[in-house]
Amino acid sequence: MPEGDTVYLSGKRLRAALSGATLLRGELRHPRLVEHDLTGRTVLDVASVGKHLFTRFDDGRSLHSHFKMDGSWHLYRPGMSWQRPAYEARAVLETQERVAVGFALHDMELLPTADESRLVGHLGPALLDPGWSDEHAAEALHRVTARADHEVGLVLLEQRAMAGVGNLYKTEVCFLLGLSPWTLVRDLPDPAAVITLSRELLLRNADRPEQSTTGELGRGRQHWVFERGGRRCLRCGTTIRVGEQGDGVYARVAYWCPTCQPGPTPPLRRQASRR
Repeated sequence: MPEGDTVYLSGKRLRAALSGATLLRGELRHPRLVEHDLTGRTVLDVASVGKHLFTRFDDGRSLHSHFKMDGSWHLYRPGMSWQRPAYEARAVLETQERVAVGFALHDMELLPTADESRLVGHLGPALLDPGWSDEHAAEALHRVTARADHEVGLVLLEQRAMAGVGNLYKTEVCFLLGLSPWTLVRDLPDPAAVITLSRELLLRNADRPEQSTTGELGRGRQHWVFERGGRRCLRCGTTIRVGEQGDGVYARVAYWCPTCQPGPTPPLRRQASRR
């Protein structure tokens, strides 16, 4: 599932391409929306909230989309070939100068703009909210610390606590703070640092497709431990371990350095080597 900065960047690019333009073609190919035609509508704005996108139109409606595991929005010039198969397209929004195609968007809804909170009102503060304030930080801290008996790795992924962190940033935040992902929130030495660093890493990568937590963009050097299972830790040289955190459909692969991140480890029955 994409991180919040990926969704933020998609929203930023869609906003620049579509805002203020009238749709010459507004096809919705999602099974629940095929009867709707957005042709003739003017795009007012595109906004991201955590991992959700809202494309807002001049008739008071918004098109909601969520990337899930494999969804994405692509931008083309009219007449250009698409990079993914046409049968994967769930939305085609074409203006005189640009064509925005939403591929493999499983969660889509057309709803009144005034009702957007129905879909995102349950979320915690969005870490990439342009209006982020001390109040947002305080609310995120309240929601995180209220989950005192939960593992910090799972809380970082919980969008109801704060919105925008995915498995990549969960992994790297835990490494940079020297925390085992299985550390309980009540045992965190500085819960506020978890929020501050999560936002800092997302902001660092919000305006580019490359996601680096090390400050380097070279292949194999972008992340400290994420997707580096079995390789040497870039900091201490210890072999990076791989495990599974969470249960059922919520299980996610976890990477950690046992030297740099001392603390609880997963039960042997939950060890995994899958990515």
